[in-house]
Amino acid sequence: MNFQIHIPTAAILGPALAVFALVALVRHRRGVPGWRGGPLLLRTGTALYAAAVASLTLFPLWIYGGDYRNQAEWIGQIQPIPLVLADITMVPNVVMFMPFGFILPLFLPRLNRGRAVLACALVSLGIEAVQLLQYIVFANGRAVDVNDLIANAIGGLLGYTVLRAAQHGTATRRVLDKVSPSSATV
Repeated sequence: MNFQIHIPTAAILGPALAVFALVALVRHRRGVPGWRGGPLLLRTGTALYAAAVASLTLFPLWIYGGDYRNQAEWIGQIQPIPLVLADITMVPNVVMFMPFGFILPLFLPRLNRGRAVLACALVSLGIEAVQLLQYIVFANGRAVDVNDLIANAIGGLLGYTVLRAAQHGTATRRVLDKVSPSSATV
């Protein structure tokens, strides 16, 4: 049986964002610390950022069967050798993870540079693993590339560096402290 199924991004991420909005509303109304003012704004921005990353890396989801199914071996979808095919296409991955490197220490202020980069690399590895699973299960044509992991980690490092530089300025530090959930009391 031949088939092609298209699951649009909004069908998955729309309900996920609606659940987040409901949780945020309930926590805001109950006065849960970190769910008012700046911290709520940061959490909302983070949820939208995460949805955007998922939209770019995992969606839309195509499921193929029968003659439509990609017949290429899944192992051929993996590029395990770093920087062999590195080119300008790595730049969007760097840019995509800069906000993550910036946002993460706002939630975890004691996070050092090495752990922030490691967290970015692990999230990137998770994305690549899901893309591989999508290829194996749905034959949707996603490729898994170690260069994406490297570019995402570099983006996280740049975002972390920008945040730490911004925290050296008095005015920007005050603004960043206002949005950080770790400094929120109510």
